[in-house]
Amino acid sequence: MNQDQKGYTLIESLIVLSIFMILSCVTAISLKPQFNMVNEQIFISQLKADLYFAQQYAISHQQDVTVNFVADQQLYQIYEKTSLKRLVERKFPYNFQVISGSLPLYFRYLPGGNVDRFGSFFIQTAENRYRVTVLIGRGRFYVVKE
Repeated sequence: MNQDQKGYTLIESLIVLSIFMILSCVTAISLKPQFNMVNEQIFISQLKADLYFAQQYAISHQQDVTVNFVADQQLYQIYEKTSLKRLVERKFPYNFQVISGSLPLYFRYLPGGNVDRFGSFFIQTAENRYRVTVLIGRGRFYVVKE
């Protein structure tokens, strides 16, 4: 080989590759907590949207709509009470737990948009706990991080 050829030696290439791998590992490790946080936010947003949908469906179709959390199967269902037509069924992440509070894990939206029960239940995640409170009266609800 010619000694005047331009290029990188094997040692230089390995050093650059090692630095790249170290930076990649550090970045991947630091993104894991953000993934969990975003996963929580997505689930809570989807739950809120589904509860609003259940209320609007009850009003627009003049039907009782049931919201049922099945904790042991890690899912919640929304369905018409009379025909048992399933409107929504969603699984929640394996590290989330739904816990009954003053509100059982089962309630209905009536044809006027009101709820048949009111109170709170909890969603426990790996790092946080959320309280979902359904208010008496017009079926309003809110979610608070505790």
